[in-house]
Amino acid sequence: MVGMAGTEQGARTRRARTAAALLTVTGLFAAGCTGHGTPPADDGRGQFRTAQPSTSEPSAEADGPSVLAVKIDNVRAARPQTGLDAADVVYAEQVEGGLSRLMAVYATKLPKAVGPVRSARESDLELLRQFHEPTLAFSGAQGKLMPLINQAPLVARTPEKASGAYFRGTDKVLPHNLYLRPKRLVPATPGAAALTNGFRYGPAPAGGSKDTSETVRYPAARFTFTWSQSRERWLVSMDGAPDVTADGKRLAPATVVVQYVKVRKSAFHDFLGNNTPYTVTVGSGRAKVLRDGRAYDVNWKRAKATDGTEFTTKDGSPVNFAEGQVWVVFAKAS
Repeated sequence: MVGMAGTEQGARTRRARTAAALLTVTGLFAAGCTGHGTPPADDGRGQFRTAQPSTSEPSAEADGPSVLAVKIDNVRAARPQTGLDAADVVYAEQVEGGLSRLMAVYATKLPKAVGPVRSARESDLELLRQFHEPTLAFSGAQGKLMPLINQAPLVARTPEKASGAYFRGTDKVLPHNLYLRPKRLVPATPGAAALTNGFRYGPAPAGGSKDTSETVRYPAARFTFTWSQSRERWLVSMDGAPDVTADGKRLAPATVVVQYVKVRKSAFHDFLGNNTPYTVTVGSGRAKVLRDGRAYDVNWKRAKATDGTEFTTKDGSPVNFAEGQVWVVFAKAS
């Protein structure tokens, strides 16, 4: 992966082009809003009115491929997962019942298989808005949410829409055995330029404190990241157990971000009546960046959904991540 300085201009063009194609859909806006706070004007769901389309010619980069995002099951019955180690970025969010779910983003590598694949959530649309028309692979969604997903500026691919890209494994029971063949959805590897999420890579910032282990707790899930000096990576554990892929590889990102965000109620519930949390990724707040065996207390900012997320030190200097996979764990701000 590379720094994003060379791709910012193309990213802006892509975002402007996508935004210009969207129209207001009043009914969808009403379905997605709740009494727990008004979503931003552009939270990714496609219900907003935009400026007039640009008359300038799009750059060649605007037509380039975008990322593949896959919703990954993360309950105990779904582990070990497949293909998670090949993702450029792994996002972790809280879902119903205090459990967790992952979104794996692929740009520089496309593994043979990824999974288990599970359903999407409303806040995924806001999170994905920073990419130009990403392909989202998921197993479905709550009935009232599907119209919002279909209206959003992304390419939605479920087993119903792309049956040839999915298969059922034999190592797990339903519903934890649905897998994706990524190259049947995205034939060409998108490339690092598709990672328009604002992340920067390079030398570590000054300061920080020595840190060899960090744990993030949800009501019914737990992530622990332990620094391995020999591997120069953070070893991942889930719910107290080492996390490995289906082929025995330990999940080990180079950088871990614990991003403290607002988590509000959405308008949706699961079949048991549990409310679906909405993870708000537009705004600002604090975060902890783990890299090279050290922890850095930083600030994050994402002014609007089409922007990537900026991470800065207290004096405003940009924070670089270590080269390699990045995990972003969204934790509820206190």
